[in-house]
Amino acid sequence: MRIHLVNPSDVAFGTAVITPRWLFVLAAATPRKYGDPVIVDETITSINLDSVQAGDIVGIGVHTANVLRGMEVGRLAREKGAWVVYGGIHATLYPEELREHGGAHAVVKGDGDEIWARVIADCAAGNPQPLYDGGRVEGANLRAARWDLIPKDNYMWASVQTVRGCPKHCSFCSVWKTDGQKPRQRTNDLVIQEIVELRRIGYRFIALADDNFYPVTLTDIRLAERQGNQDRIHELTSMREERFDLMRRMADLPSDMIFFTQITMEAAEDTEFLDAMRNARIKGALVGVEAVTEEGLKAVFKDFNQSGENLTAQLQTFKNHGVHVLGSFIFGLPTDRADTFEATAKLAQEAKVTFAQFVMMTPFPGTVDFQRWEKEQGDAIAKVDGVPLTRYWRIPGWKRPKLYMPHPTMSAEEIRMRTQKVWDDFYSLTNIWKRADCVKSLKARLAFVLISKLYRQMYANTGIAADSARRKSSNRWARWIAKPCRKLFTAKPMPDLQVPGGERAPMAAFNIIGS
Repeated sequence: MRIHLVNPSDVAFGTAVITPRWLFVLAAATPRKYGDPVIVDETITSINLDSVQAGDIVGIGVHTANVLRGMEVGRLAREKGAWVVYGGIHATLYPEELREHGGAHAVVKGDGDEIWARVIADCAAGNPQPLYDGGRVEGANLRAARWDLIPKDNYMWASVQTVRGCPKHCSFCSVWKTDGQKPRQRTNDLVIQEIVELRRIGYRFIALADDNFYPVTLTDIRLAERQGNQDRIHELTSMREERFDLMRRMADLPSDMIFFTQITMEAAEDTEFLDAMRNARIKGALVGVEAVTEEGLKAVFKDFNQSGENLTAQLQTFKNHGVHVLGSFIFGLPTDRADTFEATAKLAQEAKVTFAQFVMMTPFPGTVDFQRWEKEQGDAIAKVDGVPLTRYWRIPGWKRPKLYMPHPTMSAEEIRMRTQKVWDDFYSLTNIWKRADCVKSLKARLAFVLISKLYRQMYANTGIAADSARRKSSNRWARWIAKPCRKLFTAKPMPDLQVPGGERAPMAAFNIIGS
């Protein structure tokens, strides 16, 4: 019996930007007596189903964007006689669907860190349960990944998680529903040990794959103080100090290491925190801007963000304190008008956002937006090949509409075209070169141009292109650019690197469970 862990994708670039962390976490959660799992990341290359034998276990992680391909892999694996197990966000939300359409023998809801060993044992005994609930594992018990299994020469960035869950409740996001609003922070010792292990094998660029790296805001603490809630004050200040302790320890890591994370806009009010990020060499952060108007922010339950000139100042604050911003903007909100696109593009330029992504409004399952949309559609929902649009992830991508929620003033095609134009303008060679002044040397500026073009090809043209021909062309360009781009991120391994402030910790000490 062999265990296969599959990250499904219908688009393969040959080289991936960031490691799909869950693959290597579940590998760590696999008892050694079953052998090393076969890691399959289809963003690099498709699964070889000839390697799947009867009695094997095929674990498939699915979210909305890859569930259609995931269900295809599951059905094919079941035909081969393998035990098929699903996990991930989509599995947590729709376990029955994966049994009905994906050939699942078992579905895992919630976290897999602790329950995966039981799932394997049940499959090995020929008696998997239809549904397992992994719950929400406490931060101290979240596993480190088995990076000794990472394939060489495939990834630009590795990934480490420091906290799971987000206290916010944005209408377009399902994280606070699936991972909870209580941040679960891993112990700093384990985080630092895992980062050191990655640097030993040659990774110096690390994505901190957190739902929100800034789980405690100054506003949260002030509110608890006004309420006189001493227990809450102690809880929040302790969590905040743990963040600062982590960043102080990161600052002692090799000076060539670079980190990137995800954070809310509120961090702009906490310049002490931003300075600590800079000292820890957390040089970039995905910041959910979403909308540039007050009306748009209210529409997505994100009115804790600023708008207009205040928003520009907030975004500039990040850069002034050494943290480059990857700004995320949403188009297609009911409050958007034709001039919203130009205003958004202008703000992104004026705020000197280093990178940006412009996504079209999509109602993701598990979100407030999806629940509202599904309720509004009722029994009159349109269907494609018999599949209701409220289950659009089961429709082939080329048959899906580009916008699901009708807009009061613009057609879906108008929104798509205007969105594509903003991408094209922001990532024009002229504008990329202007933004490249964030680095010093000519070599670094040329690298910045190459990476910017790769980002556009991977996340714009493949996602919102109107036809399959443009998607295929974009995929080819991305594959050509990705390989030389990866070389920009390579580093000489440091096998003798010690954990700062302590003895070297062997890999087996913190990421392998007993048999």
